[in-house]
Amino acid sequence: MNIFLALFLLGIVQGLTEFLPVSSSGHLVLFSKIFGIEESLFLSIILHVATLLSIIVVLRKKIWFMICHPFSQQTMQIVVATIPTCLIVLVLMPIIKQSFAGALLPLCFALSATLLLFAEILTRKNVKNNKQNNMTYKTAILMGVAQGFAVFPGISRSGSTISAGLMQGANKTEVAEFSFLMSIPIILLSMIMEIYEVVIAQTALQISVWPTMFSFFTAFVVGIFAIKIMIKVTSHAKLQWFSLYLAIIAVVSLFFV
Repeated sequence: MNIFLALFLLGIVQGLTEFLPVSSSGHLVLFSKIFGIEESLFLSIILHVATLLSIIVVLRKKIWFMICHPFSQQTMQIVVATIPTCLIVLVLMPIIKQSFAGALLPLCFALSATLLLFAEILTRKNVKNNKQNNMTYKTAILMGVAQGFAVFPGISRSGSTISAGLMQGANKTEVAEFSFLMSIPIILLSMIMEIYEVVIAQTALQISVWPTMFSFFTAFVVGIFAIKIMIKVTSHAKLQWFSLYLAIIAVVSLFFV
């Protein structure tokens, strides 16, 4: 397949799946293998930065408020959530890089499916018993831990963080929004680490520049249009349907890894 077409399709995949609890990085690895592209952590981060810009565009008012109020509760909760994420990623980084070869993809998809199903069952119980709460620092920390382990392709970042929040009885809409906001610092830090390896450590970088930039722009544009719809879908849709989809994609991925 033509490299421009393949990376264009990867941009679309990233723009759509980043805002659903189905693991965008897992889909990038899977479709990279289907399209015959050598997937890498750097390419994944590049496309995540594209959808990060989409988040900034759509949620710019909330982000600006946080910048102007650095000690507000939500801002401090994001800081608190970022700490365990960074610690987990630093410890697991050698394994994380190897995981982008795709060997763990079916298992990680299956784990995400199980987590979402369990979170949906627990959420229904909390709603029935009227036990939904506001975001707390404990919830933020647990969501940060979930985000740390979700760097493995196939483990949904939004799915695991939203599930962690719901398991604490937090409001679904509030948890979904916080999940997107808390991705901003970790994606930026990941990009800084990759730049360090490329520039300072002089790590060899094998990447087609123009096709990759085209894919970046595609993911950014698709993300802007998708996020407004996807946040509402993620906030109100039943998670068991995403769980079923992940179970199917876990079986499909067995034939490509």
